[in-house]
Amino acid sequence: MAIAYRQRVDDDTEFALWKIEEQANELYSQLQLDDDEKTFIDQISNGKRHLHWLGTRVLLRKMLLTDDYIDCKVDEHGKPYLVSMPYHISFSHSFDYAAVMISKNGPVGIDIENVKEKVERIAHKFMSQQELAAIDTDNKIQQLYVCWCAKEAIYKCYGQKAVSFLDNISLQPFTYADEGTVTARLQKADVAIDYKVGYLKYEDYMIGYVKG
Repeated sequence: MAIAYRQRVDDDTEFALWKIEEQANELYSQLQLDDDEKTFIDQISNGKRHLHWLGTRVLLRKMLLTDDYIDCKVDEHGKPYLVSMPYHISFSHSFDYAAVMISKNGPVGIDIENVKEKVERIAHKFMSQQELAAIDTDNKIQQLYVCWCAKEAIYKCYGQKAVSFLDNISLQPFTYADEGTVTARLQKADVAIDYKVGYLKYEDYMIGYVKG
């Protein structure tokens, strides 16, 4: 399977989706892995987590146009980074898709989610009363997924664990469309960062993406 969707955000930033239709061994054969990565893969064995890990790495390789070994590590906050290449990166995955965002000039965050009704039951856990009051009832489920994906993308872009979606990330009201932007702020102690988050409905999925 080739790249299913690709979007350039600016001259140095883009994201792409990979529809995972391959078996694990097909994805594995497209990668160069070190001993630690091979051990990790053995530990997670088969299943979706296995395919997602492989799929994001194959997609990263395609986006960077290289057959060489890519030294991709994860920091103490769980944020992936490249040891010897000048790119900021972010990974996400949901069911049949892997997503990767890369940029040369700033941190990035991406999230992809399969749109399901259940989000309504947990909305109060990640959205304030003011944010919930601004949701359009005609597009409730899709708009709630935009809010989740936007906050998840910001969380990944900021890159530190101790952030509450409910208490530390606030979204300005917006009118839902199948593609658009959301204005947001991350505020925590003496940190205050404004973001403009892009979002896109793709098939039965919602994607949120942001560059810091």
